[in-house]
Amino acid sequence: MSGSGPAPSGLDAAYATCRRIAAEHGRTYYLATTLLTPPRRRAVHALYAFARMVDDIVDHADDPTHVLDPHGGALGGDDPALSPAQDLDLVEKQLRLALAHGDIDTAPRRHQILTAAADTIGRHDIAHTHVWTFLDAMRMDVPGTATHRTHYATMAELREYMRGSAAAIGLQLLPVLGTVVPVSEAEPAAAALGEAFQLTNFLRDVGEDLDRGRVYLPTTELAAFGVDEDRLRACRASGRVDPPLRRALAHLIAVNRVIYRRAEPGIDLLEPRVRPAIRTAALLYAEILDRIEAADFEVFRQRATVPNRRRILVAAKGFATIR
Repeated sequence: MSGSGPAPSGLDAAYATCRRIAAEHGRTYYLATTLLTPPRRRAVHALYAFARMVDDIVDHADDPTHVLDPHGGALGGDDPALSPAQDLDLVEKQLRLALAHGDIDTAPRRHQILTAAADTIGRHDIAHTHVWTFLDAMRMDVPGTATHRTHYATMAELREYMRGSAAAIGLQLLPVLGTVVPVSEAEPAAAALGEAFQLTNFLRDVGEDLDRGRVYLPTTELAAFGVDEDRLRACRASGRVDPPLRRALAHLIAVNRVIYRRAEPGIDLLEPRVRPAIRTAALLYAEILDRIEAADFEVFRQRATVPNRRRILVAAKGFATIR
């Protein structure tokens, strides 16, 4: 990264902010990062915090009463307001400035996230195109953008969205984690693992997404089981999953597991020291699917999570395999 950059103490504070965000919002990822070396851990926290910040902007995009302060994302106030679409553009501009000059002028919390993200991208030589691809996918979730959409007809259409929203995250992480083969050889599996995580989120959070006017689960896949948006909304209103939707969710969970299996061989392409962390993350995230099944697919009644005791046990086994 060019430019003088922030003082070391400022950079440490920026990474500490990212660590707190990861610990608060990404419990499975955060636990898996404890298996990494401190430099890699910091980098993963920075990339996670940046993605989370952008996701927070997008999640408010469907709320017409929500406005964003251009200097940090605060609600309302007397500051000049930006729409979520404009704020995404500002985030991209600020990150480009941080990458070019090492510093930006924005609110403290956003400043720290962007500073740590830019340092990570430069330090690990992460291709900038993966970041811009991610931001382009996030714009697809925001009303008023040219690419906005709320539904995906086929799995192929959804995968095009996930190319930016999920696969690009996996590709950002590869240079941080390191590989025992040329990076290009490890990219397909890394992208697949990102997709697997993302589809798990869509299955777990179908109710929350529906409340925002979004249906990520492919409509043709749902229709094959007699499920349309009206049925989804009726189930959401009653808080109960009916038999057709239960069968559709079971099918999509099977599809999701195929993606996990496609990604799994890629873990052996990573440097040995990081493999336990990625295996832990993949195992724990895939177990969310088990939890959905164990709850009889009642995704509207409770959010499927892996208990803390189970997470700690899996992480402990990961520690035992580190060489």
